[in-house]
Amino acid sequence: MGSPILAAVRLTFYLLFTLSLMPAQWLAVRASRRMAIAIPLFYHRICLHILGMRVERHGERTPDRPTLFVINHCSYLDIAVLGSMIGGSFIAKAEVAGWPLFGWLARLQRTVFVDRQRRTGVSNQRDEISNRLEAGDDLILFPEGTSSDGNRVLPFKTALFAVAERRVDGHALTIQPVTIAYVRLDGIPLGHGLRPFYAWYGDMDLGGHLWKLAGLGDCTVSVEFHAPITIDTFGSRKALAAHCRETIVAGMDRALGGRWPAPVAGHPDRDPGRAAAA
Repeated sequence: MGSPILAAVRLTFYLLFTLSLMPAQWLAVRASRRMAIAIPLFYHRICLHILGMRVERHGERTPDRPTLFVINHCSYLDIAVLGSMIGGSFIAKAEVAGWPLFGWLARLQRTVFVDRQRRTGVSNQRDEISNRLEAGDDLILFPEGTSSDGNRVLPFKTALFAVAERRVDGHALTIQPVTIAYVRLDGIPLGHGLRPFYAWYGDMDLGGHLWKLAGLGDCTVSVEFHAPITIDTFGSRKALAAHCRETIVAGMDRALGGRWPAPVAGHPDRDPGRAAAA
């Protein structure tokens, strides 16, 4: 399934574009916080176009800064989709830092790496996380701790919500649950069996999966921003995690069930309250 020629063309453009922009981001990280945020937004939007990914946005992104975005995890494509909409840094497992190319890109986007095999992994990064939040940086968390098959939301690891306990200037950190779902291929709804063409999980080979994916048609991704909250409303990490998961699961059910109105065309950052095609 898919076209080897299309895959070769897409991946060639992706690699050339990525390599050409990496030096600019390297300089931006060291010289300009504003550019270090702006370049990844631009980069991910172009990468989505190269790979034939179309994003439909639902709900309103909170204007609060900083914000912790809590999101379900389906694929490495989530990075490009979310990176094209949120000018923030990801919280990722430490192993990602050693991945060829993707590890370098993660470092250039100022990813916070944590050891998720240890309950204290996030706590050990408290200084870096606190500095990021105090500087007004948004953070992006995948609380499942791994990626799913794209058809369901895995249990959340409550230890990862230690970040949500941080306070900024004496105020509770804003937390916004977000649902991401891969819903259509060339305009046709993706069924349960086809969604793993985009989801990456288990012991799937990354290179082989990316090659097959790049040879497919255009994929539509649904992203829903839910109502922002704080941990003060729930009183504990466990209750907060349960609320976020219930909210994201409901969003997944809507997205996979196709229970959305037709999106309104517009730039996702200029029209945050509407569903938009990016």
